[in-house]
Amino acid sequence: MFKYEKMLEYPINIRKKDIRMAKLLNEQLGGANGELAASIRYLCQRFTMPDEKGRALLSDIGTEELVQ
Repeated sequence: MFKYEKMLEYPINIRKKDIRMAKLLNEQLGGANGELAASIRYLCQRFTMPDEKGRALLSDIGTEELVQ
């Protein structure tokens, strides 16, 4: 289901450090409203779904948030 390849999707070239941008990216990925928090919310909410389709949908969305 998952394939891990240690390579970037787009090549990057860092010329200088930008601490403000690093803080913004860190908040976006790992903050209270970031990708990881959203993934955990989806994966926890799937246990309260009454039907199988909703449970499967929340599982798919939660795992997709983890991959991104």
